[in-house]
Amino acid sequence: MQLVPKTVAVVEDDQSMRRSVQRLLDAHGFVTSGFPSAEAYLSDKAAATFSCLVLDVDLGGMSGTELQQVLTESGSTIPVIFITALEDDSIEEEAVRGGCIAYLHKPFPGSVLVKAINDALA
Repeated sequence: MQLVPKTVAVVEDDQSMRRSVQRLLDAHGFVTSGFPSAEAYLSDKAAATFSCLVLDVDLGGMSGTELQQVLTESGSTIPVIFITALEDDSIEEEAVRGGCIAYLHKPFPGSVLVKAINDALA
């Protein structure tokens, strides 16, 4: 029996960072879908099928923490891993209170992100 790979959504407004994260995850056996904004993610019909969400905090338009709140309020239980270049303790506290699996500061080792996703999906 062949295992079905887990699909990870990557919501990151920086195209080069989004591609880098997707390449890293693809190399570790995940299937990825990338989105340039929270709004693009929410409008995707496949959003409910993703296994995990890698989410930038500082997005144009709706922020990552706002998206996390919208998902929680809608009953979604998708595991969220935040990635950010921001150094703001209050945002990190908000994300953790919202139930994120991990909160990673850029630049972060790829192995840390992969481990966080594997832990989220275990």
